[in-house]
Amino acid sequence: MTLRVVRDWRDLPAADRGAAVAIGAFDGVHRGHQAVIAEARAAAERLGAPLGVVTFDPHPRRWFQPDAAPFALMTEAQLLRALAAEGVEIAYLLPFDAEMAAMTDGAFARRVLAEGLGVRHVAVGFDFTYGKGRSGSPEALTREGEALGFTVSVTPRRDDRDGLKLSSSAVREAVHAGDMARARAILGRPFAIEGEVIHGDKRGRQIGVPTANAALGDYMRPAYGVYATRTRLADGRVIDGVASLGVRPMFKLDQPLLEVWLFDFSGDLYGQTIETELVALLRGEQTFEDLDALKAQIDADARAARAVLAG
Repeated sequence: MTLRVVRDWRDLPAADRGAAVAIGAFDGVHRGHQAVIAEARAAAERLGAPLGVVTFDPHPRRWFQPDAAPFALMTEAQLLRALAAEGVEIAYLLPFDAEMAAMTDGAFARRVLAEGLGVRHVAVGFDFTYGKGRSGSPEALTREGEALGFTVSVTPRRDDRDGLKLSSSAVREAVHAGDMARARAILGRPFAIEGEVIHGDKRGRQIGVPTANAALGDYMRPAYGVYATRTRLADGRVIDGVASLGVRPMFKLDQPLLEVWLFDFSGDLYGQTIETELVALLRGEQTFEDLDALKAQIDADARAARAVLAG
């Protein structure tokens, strides 16, 4: 089933109304988010309704803090693929603008959910807040739903059986620390950076390690260093590799860059969009005496990456 994307909440056709929806920021679509979507899915099956997700573009944090450091865990394209994998039929990417920011919790429930989207059920997490000043709560939404004609389910906090917190902030903490195994455990899949391959300074070609380079954009900044990677190309091929992520202290960059050496690959990827999974952090950034020392370390990094990826 094809995922439909709806970018407003006004004057919708009947086919885009009447869904059972999960609401939230869903940055990362981690296992906690997946539990909320599962509650909406159960309601959709019970009601014979489409399964939808309501989220916002831009992320509310970006609206209220336009100068905040990059914090995103995924691009819109990654978000939509993750939602489709959960069986979501309608993705409501509602504009978070001045009108939305000023809307009270009651107005949001009435104007957006009931009148705009015509929802039949709403699933939220235990810590969900909404409306101006984040005044709305799951309890308030339940009361609003009773008056407006939709049901509400609240998913309790879901932690891993080993006590791992399942939240976007926990993913960010893990990625910032370079703990990719912990990030994967929370997400249910590897953390991955998607971007267009751009031209660099071609320095890697000088030492026999041509790289596919991508800017980090609004992604949160992972720990800088060298990673074992898997990269999905635009044609669907998945290729193992090793990547440098950071500002390259030996040849300083103004902005951090992801530079991926794809093993046993040749071809022109410029202008194509690739997605690179950061499988494991191998080491932090370093400086070297000369290019020969750098090349020797890159060869060692490649051997280490191949060993990690083979395991």
